[in-house]
Amino acid sequence: MYDFTYTSQPSKVIFAAGALARVGEEVRALGAEKALVLCTPEQEAQATAVSELLGPLSAGVFAEAKMHVPIETARRARDHARSVGADCAVAIGGGSTVGLGKAIALESSLPIIAIPTTYAGSEMTPIYGLTEDGLKRTGRDARVLPKTVIYDPMLSSSLPLGLSFVSGLNAIAHAAEGLYARDGNPVMSLMAEDGIRALATGLRGLKKDPQNLSARSDCLYGAWLCGSVLGHVGMALHHKLCHTLGGSFNLPHAETHAIVLPHALAYNSGAAPDAMMRIARALGSENAALGVFELGRELNIPSGLREIGMQESDLDRACDIALSNPYWNPRPIEREPLRSLLQDAWNGQPPRV
Repeated sequence: MYDFTYTSQPSKVIFAAGALARVGEEVRALGAEKALVLCTPEQEAQATAVSELLGPLSAGVFAEAKMHVPIETARRARDHARSVGADCAVAIGGGSTVGLGKAIALESSLPIIAIPTTYAGSEMTPIYGLTEDGLKRTGRDARVLPKTVIYDPMLSSSLPLGLSFVSGLNAIAHAAEGLYARDGNPVMSLMAEDGIRALATGLRGLKKDPQNLSARSDCLYGAWLCGSVLGHVGMALHHKLCHTLGGSFNLPHAETHAIVLPHALAYNSGAAPDAMMRIARALGSENAALGVFELGRELNIPSGLREIGMQESDLDRACDIALSNPYWNPRPIEREPLRSLLQDAWNGQPPRV
C-alpha cells in the first residue's frame, strides 16, 4: 500500500536541439528587460554568443562563476547585477554557473533562466550551496529554482568527453539517492530509474562516438530526470559526504560524486534493497554498487580520491566534518564504517559489497 506526499516544483522546461534560439523569447515571457548572462571564465565565448542572441535584452556577461560558489563571488555577482540594472539572469554552463545564479536569486529574488551545458542537474532544484571559510553550506529555498530551463543537446557537444562522463555519473547519484530518500514517492522512483537508464545508455553511446547527438540527447534527458529527483526529495550520505569533500578540500564536484557513489551505495545496500534492485536494473548489472563502479571503469574516469587531489592525511578530518552535522540516512552513520568508506574511495578499490 502506498503512503506518500508529492509536491511538484513549478518550472518551465524546453527540450529540443536548437532551443537556445528561444532565449530572448523566454526572457520576455518572464516580463524582464535586461538579462545578465552568467558563466565561468572558460565559457565566456559561449556566454557572449548568448548575449548577442539577446541583443537589447542583454545586460552583459559576468564570467566569474567558480565551483562550490565562494561567497565572495556570489556577493560580487549580486552587486554587479544591481549596478547594470539586470532584472533577470541567464546562467549558461554547469552546476557552478547555475549555482551562482541561485546565489544571486537568494538575496535579490532575480528570476533565473538556466541553460545547462553539462549533466549536473542543479537547474531542476531549489537547492543552493555557498562556501565560506572552507565550509560549504547548503539549503533549500523556492526563490532559487530557475523559472525556465532550456535544454539544447547541441550545446553539450563541445563538452569534453571526460567531463561528460563524470558529469553523467554525478547526475546518476541524484537519482540513486532519490530511490531511498526518506520522503521518496512512486513518481520520483519512476523518474529516477529511467534517468539512470537514459544516462547509462547515453554515456556508453558517447564512449563509442563522442559526436553522437542522439547519445547527447539521452544524457541530457537523463540529467533532467535525475535533477528533478534531486529537486523533489531529500538526499542522504552520498551527497552530504561529497559536499564535505568538495567544500572543505576544494575537490572537483563531478569527479568527487563519481568516485564516492559506488562506495556510498555499498554502505547503504543492506538498508535499501528495493532501491539497489532498481539501480542495478537500470544499469544492466546484477549489483548496484558494482554496476556504478564498473561503469566508471568502462568510461575510464578516476576511481580514487587520491587521483583528484585528496590527501590521505585529510581523511580523518573529512570523517570528523561529516559526522559533526547529523543527517538522515537509511543506515546509521557510524565512524568506523564511514572511515573505511573514505579509505576505499581514496584508494580507488571496488566497493565492499
